[in-house]
Amino acid sequence: MLHLEDGFDLRPATTADAVQIAAWMAQPHIRKWWQQDWSVERWAQALDEQAAGEHSIPCVAALDSEDLGYVELYRVRHDRLAEYYAADEHDWGVHLAIGDSARTGRGIGRRLLRSLADAVLRADPRCDRIVAEPDAGNAPSVRAFGAAGFVTQGELQLPEKTALLMVRTRTVEA
Repeated sequence: MLHLEDGFDLRPATTADAVQIAAWMAQPHIRKWWQQDWSVERWAQALDEQAAGEHSIPCVAALDSEDLGYVELYRVRHDRLAEYYAADEHDWGVHLAIGDSARTGRGIGRRLLRSLADAVLRADPRCDRIVAEPDAGNAPSVRAFGAAGFVTQGELQLPEKTALLMVRTRTVEA
């Protein structure tokens, strides 16, 4: 378990979390953007595969000890995203889904993203930037990343979406 600032905790997701993650991903506010409304079994398999690889770290985020969302931290150099911008070897990427719709629109995503980016930058001195690629049409996500100090660097045409490349650097005052 990693304790973040502002009351957040982050822990590695396991197959035991597949039921909760599948339920979150079925929520309309997530399903539309993530398109991963998978069965519990498929989520369990995906979590196992991620845990066994070097590409990404699936996590469950909590606020004041209450699980609220799913986070993926990933090394961009191991991800297809590296093909779409001038990625640095030590860039980290982040995906975030606040699962509880009652907790969206309250600044929790912004606060979690800020705390998470700060923690990654502290933990990895070689990393100078955290990147994200939210769908350009996902205004709440884009606002949350922006409020957490991520700066839009342009559009990326990914196979499944038009994304905004958003970057948080060590020098950003968030």
